[in-house]
Amino acid sequence: MSRPYIFCHMMTSLDGKIMGSYMDTPEGEAAGKAFYNIAFGSNPHYQHQGWLSGRMTTDDNFTFYKPPVLDEEAPPVPEGDFVALPNAPMYYVSVDPSGKLGWENSQLTYEDTTAHVLEVLTEKAGNAYKAFLLKLGISYIIAGKDALDYALAMAKLKSLFGIQSLMLGGGGVLNWSFIQAGMCDELSVLIAAAADGSSETPTLFEARSGLAAESPVGFTLKSAEVKEGGSVWLRYTVNK
Repeated sequence: MSRPYIFCHMMTSLDGKIMGSYMDTPEGEAAGKAFYNIAFGSNPHYQHQGWLSGRMTTDDNFTFYKPPVLDEEAPPVPEGDFVALPNAPMYYVSVDPSGKLGWENSQLTYEDTTAHVLEVLTEKAGNAYKAFLLKLGISYIIAGKDALDYALAMAKLKSLFGIQSLMLGGGGVLNWSFIQAGMCDELSVLIAAAADGSSETPTLFEARSGLAAESPVGFTLKSAEVKEGGSVWLRYTVNK
């Protein structure tokens, strides 16, 4: 396979929400711990080298909507991709087509997991933003002219950074886009025994015009397991 094995690993409420106040309930907190341990704990089920999220998910959790500090007079950066750290133990891969995330460091920490930041850009990202990433020592790849080229991006993650297995971690639009593009092999869902009934928070999968169609997709159940706090861990293969 010219790309990594890609599994989508997400936690949801009983009503399919990937964010919301349900996470603050005892049941939600127990599910959150189970979710982390499946992919990142001391003895995780998945042995992956990176996890990938979209720009909004990254802003929500790591960059907190800070604007990047850009130098519009920066000298032209070299053409192509920038590999700051090949073969890192873990990468955080952020899909940021136009270059908008305000990073302050080339590493981030999630619980007790440390990862090297790797940006996925398109040709819409300007020289000033790429110079900003270079200065911080943040790796980046270019994949696509005006929109993300999924196949090219995934091939580069494998060939340039040695990522054999990649976790897809939202948001809902990105998850669905990868499934519609045939770029997701497995779905792992940790369903918390809680809900908050919100109609404003995103769901596990969301179609958005211009990014992914609403074509239905089937899944084949691989396993079901009861976890902490009454949560349920479901694993599916994605039917092609």
